[in-house]
Amino acid sequence: MTRNSKWLLLVVAVILVIAVSACGGGVKEGTNSGGTNNGTNNGGTNGGNNAGGGTVDAAAAEAIYKQNCIGCHAVDLSGGVGPNLQKVGAKLSADQIKATITNGRGGMPAYKDQLSSADIDTLSNWLASMK
Repeated sequence: MTRNSKWLLLVVAVILVIAVSACGGGVKEGTNSGGTNNGTNNGGTNGGNNAGGGTVDAAAAEAIYKQNCIGCHAVDLSGGVGPNLQKVGAKLSADQIKATITNGRGGMPAYKDQLSSADIDTLSNWLASMK
């Protein structure tokens, strides 16, 4: 291995470590990310596929997403470290999404101790509308 390829490998490894460490960040236990499900619909559709029968509060969900999910799922939900979520509602129900956010899955950490139940519902309903 040449000296340049060793440096390149080192740089890639450092970037990977930084990207992976960004996953799971967010709100500390006992705090609220600021998002709430106030029962309004800000332009999102839920297609009848939501966790608690609630409506989609896109503004609150986007705020929760930006604070907790962007590091792995990207600004546009296209993925990166985590999977693409742009059409996750076509594959998973809001209840399945809620279970994944709450308990984690694969490389995704559980958020049950970082987000309130209302925030998880808001985020789940919003993601379920992505079809």
